Amino acid sequence: MTKPILSLKEVTKYYEIREGLITQSIVNIHAVDGVSFNIEKGEAVGLVGESGCGKSTLSRCILRLVEPTSGVIKYNGRDIAEFPHKEYWRKVQMVFQDPRSSLNPRLSIGYSVGEPLIVRGVSKEEVQERVTSLLEIVGLNPEHFNRYPHEFSGGQRQRLLISKALITDPEFIVLDEPTSSLDVSVQAKILNLLNKLKNELDLTYLFVSHDLSVIKHMCDKIVVMYVGKIMEMAPKKALFNETKHPYTKLLLESIPKPGSKDEASMMGKETIELPSNIDLPPGCRFCQRCPRAKKKCSEELPELVEVSPGHFVACHYPLSVS
Repeated sequence: MTKPILSLKEVTKYYEIREGLITQSIVNIHAVDGVSFNIEKGEAVGLVGESGCGKSTLSRCILRLVEPTSGVIKYNGRDIAEFPHKEYWRKVQMVFQDPRSSLNPRLSIGYSVGEPLIVRGVSKEEVQERVTSLLEIVGLNPEHFNRYPHEFSGGQRQRLLISKALITDPEFIVLDEPTSSLDVSVQAKILNLLNKLKNELDLTYLFVSHDLSVIKHMCDKIVVMYVGKIMEMAPKKALFNETKHPYTKLLLESIPKPGSKDEASMMGKETIELPSNIDLPPGCRFCQRCPRAKKKCSEELPELVEVSPGHFVACHYPLSVS
């Protein structure tokens, strides 16, 4: 059996804050709390949940932009803490959400995209050759090499960010809501480009998003998070057709239906306050919002258990498929 390209074991990230003006006490914000899953080489794994669920913090732990409080993350069987940062970031890259803030307006496209090669001492000729080749691969023109970010549309800037992520020949890419700031028609083109690159370059993706319709189009396996915990994890088909967790069901029901009178998200209508990441309830994190909650749910934290091959759920009373 081959090793997964990325393995997370009980990964936790707490942030300490001080409360009180006179008598200060230190409390922990539970951003990520005991998350474990594997990503196989060539997979596209979706990480979904509402804002504040911990998905962005977890992706930054994977990228070593923040260090986890506890737990182990392994890349190709090796603890990522053992890698020099430069070596790790050559193989693991990220495409950020906002292309406007991710490209320096004072730098030409050639320098912005080729910077990792420039700082390694690669010759100007080689940098130009590599950058212009990548520009063509992502659907831009080699003539764009000497232009600046303000000369490009939002979709073109996102293509530039993708080429910037590819410059080091990575194996694994974290995609942090890469289409959320784009028009729908442009989103489709970017998603098709990402699928094409995944197949042609043998890439592995972690796709971070709150949009399950995008995740359904892109991913092989889906991990659903809520207040720092995994609620459900399953292959795409099983998650959409055999939903087990009430929270996942709520997310699926919140996807707007084309032509419906009310296309507003159910999540947007919720008036129930999310549990605080500081003062966590003793039981299930979703207990306060769950229509199926019972006494046990408020007292005991459910474990993530396998209910069918590859399908995991953290719920005392999982849904049955009718």
